[in-house]
Amino acid sequence: MVNNIKKLGTAAVLLASLFVTQQALAHAYLKDAVPADKSEVATSPKQLTLKFTGDVEASFSGIELKDAKGDVIPTGKATLDSTDKSSLIVPLDKELDAGQYNVDWRVLSVDGHKSEGQYSFSVK
Repeated sequence: MVNNIKKLGTAAVLLASLFVTQQALAHAYLKDAVPADKSEVATSPKQLTLKFTGDVEASFSGIELKDAKGDVIPTGKATLDSTDKSSLIVPLDKELDAGQYNVDWRVLSVDGHKSEGQYSFSVK
């Protein structure tokens, strides 16, 4: 009887850990970006491309681009790459001046989980 209780307890722990692992994997986190985090680019990019660990919903995802003073830089509407639903593309409405830029991103993964974060890059 005690042996059966131990087996049941072990099975419950394993099932719970699988559930927690599934929940952790459901969020979409930033995997890669162009321009890359902490990079210095020679010229102003025409768009920002953010690649996530899972597919995202474009209509509930986006970025806020700020210069070193904290002023918001206008951008175009975020869309998904037509061949990769985990890549968010944000066109830049104007050329960026030389300096540091911060990207605050937020996404909604296709399974309904929200994630957010930030990264920075600079233009020579």
